[in-house]
Amino acid sequence: MLDYRLLKDNPEYVREACRLKRVNVDADRAVELDARRRAILREKEALQGERNRVSKEIAVLKRDGKDTARARDEMKGVGARVGTLEAEERAVLAELERLMLAIPNHPEPDVPEGDDETANVVVAEWGDKPAFSFRPRPHWEIAGELGLLDLKRGVKISGQGFILYKGLGARLERALYNFFLDFHTSRHGYTEWFPPFLVNRASMVGTGQIPKLEEDMYHCDKGDDLFLIPTAEAPITNIHRDEILADADLNLKYCAYSACFRREAGAAGKDTRGLLRVHQFNKVELVKFTRAEDSRAEHEALRKDVEDVLRALNLHYRVVNLSTGDMSFAAAKCYDFEIWAAGVGKYLEASSCSNFTDFQARRANIRYRDRDKRTRFAHTLNASGVALPRTMVALMENNQREDGSVVVPEPLRPYMGGIEVIAKP
Repeated sequence: MLDYRLLKDNPEYVREACRLKRVNVDADRAVELDARRRAILREKEALQGERNRVSKEIAVLKRDGKDTARARDEMKGVGARVGTLEAEERAVLAELERLMLAIPNHPEPDVPEGDDETANVVVAEWGDKPAFSFRPRPHWEIAGELGLLDLKRGVKISGQGFILYKGLGARLERALYNFFLDFHTSRHGYTEWFPPFLVNRASMVGTGQIPKLEEDMYHCDKGDDLFLIPTAEAPITNIHRDEILADADLNLKYCAYSACFRREAGAAGKDTRGLLRVHQFNKVELVKFTRAEDSRAEHEALRKDVEDVLRALNLHYRVVNLSTGDMSFAAAKCYDFEIWAAGVGKYLEASSCSNFTDFQARRANIRYRDRDKRTRFAHTLNASGVALPRTMVALMENNQREDGSVVVPEPLRPYMGGIEVIAKP
């Protein structure tokens, strides 16, 4: 959520946030409502002064034995007007809050402007695309022959977009997220958490998924009003909701494994084969809580943490600075990490690395007391460290051999009981 004071002090900044993010919200109405809210507050304060004056007048009249009827009528009139204003104020605040929750974060100055991914800018690449003496096959063919996935039974159990891992496929999946957790805790100093996979509405509002993306979420609507998490960002960021952190505790670095659930997978039938786009997947999430002045540097450090783990797996990737129209509602700046998958012959997004500045912290009321004892909103950041389905795709497709086997990357072998190659049974 943007600072309410911007509606008065810099309304163009609010309008520009909506324009740059290509979000259709009536920012002018928000500015108008805020002006009315302030006018109501001023009138209420004036009426309170009038009420105090009349109360004193009534006390004097009583003391002097004089008639207080006129003064009491005046007091009733003031009370009635205050009641009318308070009812209007509640309505104004409700509509204003609804609009403010729908207004996106303002992009940082170095974010490229554009409507969609066509305006994204590649800012870095690492490694080379793997070379083959044969035609590399897609992962669904490889996994089918090796018995790593059972796609048909996954559909039978849950429907399209739900994956059933099997045998060494399940073990490789487990190896990946354990490796990611160990990597980020031991090498990068993150504190590990294991969060609930269901969160309440306040948590989803706090991180910005609701109200904008509510239709894409799996909602338990039988009186619980709980949501299956789309990412561990939701529970982990809300660990400090409604708290004031000590300056000495910052900057905090948390990581967590979770399953993730998203309804929007496979929209319009795009990229739905195998593991490319699914409704449920595993991911290790990285979350930071920082001082306001540190968040830009911490964003670059977070980017490096993601790059480190992709390099450890020898995955060729590129880093993309997302355009204003392509990045998330809550982000001020976002890097996507796209890894190369040889079988499908394309780059696949495996991580998004975002700086939300104080946008989420205002919604979730996450504050800290700075060195001067002032209370300020923290800055929050997160990144996938990393998401597993497309990482699994790249590992299978890039490490395949002509005989149909797959070489297990060296860092994963200890998690696989020393297995170096997954071959046909």
